Amino acid sequence: MRALGLDLGTKTIGIALSDELGWTAQGLETLRRDEEAPEQDIEKITTLVKEYQVDTIVIGLPKNMNGSIGPSGERSQEFAEGLSKVVTCTIKLWDERLTTVAAEKMLISADVSRKKRKKVIDKMAAVMILQGYLDHNGK
Repeated sequence: MRALGLDLGTKTIGIALSDELGWTAQGLETLRRDEEAPEQDIEKITTLVKEYQVDTIVIGLPKNMNGSIGPSGERSQEFAEGLSKVVTCTIKLWDERLTTVAAEKMLISADVSRKKRKKVIDKMAAVMILQGYLDHNGK
């Protein structure tokens, strides 16, 4: 079982990949989004699904602190719906509240410079989303 984790932002998508046994998540890349060609995001994810033989995609679902879904969450749901039309693997939406904050704190505690943090924060958040999903499912 291989899973792909996605942290969807407006400008980038952080991408993480599990090992083949589905135990650990590692950062894969940060995809820069093109607002004028959103279909390219789906194409890139589809390519990664095929390349790594992914059977589950875990997409971060940003919820408000009260559990409700706001505009960002709705965008995640729409992305998942669009992706489900072109891939055959399972797509899960995973509560990602505070993952970016936690990733930022982790990078600060590791003394990563602000400039470098900006480059890896989305990928790190994707790792945390995917690892949370894997841990929850007993992997």
